[in-house]
Amino acid sequence: MDFGLLMEYGWVLLVLIALEGLLAADNALVLAIMVKHLPETQRKKALFYGLAGAFVFRFASLFAISFLVDVWQVQAIGAIYLLFIAANHIFRKVIVKKGEQEAAVKKERKASGFWMTVFKVEVADIAFAIDSILAAVALAVALPTTSLPRIGGMDGGHFIVIFLGGFLGLLIMRFAANLFVKLLESRPSLEIAAFVIVGWVGVKLAVHTLAHPSLHVIPHEFAESTGWKLTFYAVLLIIALSGWFLSGKKSKDKESASAA
Repeated sequence: MDFGLLMEYGWVLLVLIALEGLLAADNALVLAIMVKHLPETQRKKALFYGLAGAFVFRFASLFAISFLVDVWQVQAIGAIYLLFIAANHIFRKVIVKKGEQEAAVKKERKASGFWMTVFKVEVADIAFAIDSILAAVALAVALPTTSLPRIGGMDGGHFIVIFLGGFLGLLIMRFAANLFVKLLESRPSLEIAAFVIVGWVGVKLAVHTLAHPSLHVIPHEFAESTGWKLTFYAVLLIIALSGWFLSGKKSKDKESASAA
């Protein structure tokens, strides 16, 4: 790999780490609600078993997607799914607001048993894994190809990026999610910015799909062009910076009011 290629791959990995962190924080909040009713000694066990199952799923699905990633129908489904979860999440946060969350908390308090809770955590982790892998695929498939051996139907460099994205997602959810949870508590609007980024990544995958040789709705040269790549990363950076600066820090008065 030449230096320019390493820089491009490195930038995508940094974007994935930041995105995985913010998504993991949202996921960690959901998982915390799911295990809250259990005795303290069982909470960590339930999360551990659930995450172990999710790791197996991510590893298996990664090899499956390496054979399917060049199929335009799979790319199209991935693009639609990313756009849907972004729009759905933003709608719930902005329009529905806290009513649905409070209802979910009350519902979860109708205590499930330990193994049923483990099952629910595992299902939730698998859903989060799908989001994570699709976001990583959307970013990776548009990267330049490398001289690394192909894995399944996928370029070796693309596979490594997607693998690291999924693996980092689990590590962040397991070890660093609390840091991102605190960040989201102090800057709540960052969560909306994260899902706007997910939607923008879905647009990137949609462009890549429409430029697929089997469809050729838009020129393949456009999807691979430096102009489009620069536009994508510029907009992504604007979204991230806007989310950071517009969110502002939650004041202590607001924090104490919300705690009361």
